[in-house]
Amino acid sequence: MITLRISGGVAEIVLDAPEKRNALSLEALAELDAAYREAEASGVRALLLHGEGRAFCAGRDIAGVDPATDDVPGYLGAVESLMRRMAAFPAPTFAAVHGACLGVGLGLAIATDVVYIAETAKVGSPFANLGAMLDSGGHALLYERLGAHRALDLIYTGDLLSGAEAVGAGLFSRVLPDEEVLAFTRERVARAAAGPTQSFLASKRLIGRLRDEHLWAVAAAESRGQARLRDTADYREGFAAFQQKRPPEFRGI
Repeated sequence: MITLRISGGVAEIVLDAPEKRNALSLEALAELDAAYREAEASGVRALLLHGEGRAFCAGRDIAGVDPATDDVPGYLGAVESLMRRMAAFPAPTFAAVHGACLGVGLGLAIATDVVYIAETAKVGSPFANLGAMLDSGGHALLYERLGAHRALDLIYTGDLLSGAEAVGAGLFSRVLPDEEVLAFTRERVARAAAGPTQSFLASKRLIGRLRDEHLWAVAAAESRGQARLRDTADYREGFAAFQQKRPPEFRGI
């Protein structure tokens, strides 16, 4: 599911479940956390995260999850712990994003220093079809970069932004043709690894202090809100519809 390669002072972490569009179960989150810990222990000077197949990460793997017994706080607690580890990684980090970047996948991007994204990537909040709410720090990103009206528009409609639209709105750093994004990101990672990484880390820590208090407070509030939604009929209907591959029938309860 998670592959780690280390070479020339660079760690490359790959989400490697293309048949699931790299959706992440609780077990996969633990594997990803372990990969970051191993990369940190190896003393790498830069890190690249990307996904295999048609997507970067389509979010949480809810196949087989029973919404009646879903441990929402446990799952989102693991997500927040992973995001904190990613954000504090002691070297410059980069993500090459293509295809779906949704839910937890969006959280992985938020926790990465620099995100380069493919033109046709899809970014946003698909939770309107699940009876759940955006999580993994997504409210903080959308509100800070898009403002309240645009953020709620995307949340209410479930509409997704293309990579080009996401960069145009200031969500991420650069947009590239789909076939170029990974090679471009690898080149930038190698450049960072060969650079003055101590000065990079000084800037990373300063920007982290400016970001962290708000981001983690929002992530904790999202976890509490998602836990409350778990007990609604619409949450159960959204999960069942997704698992049965049919349109949901929400009743607002």
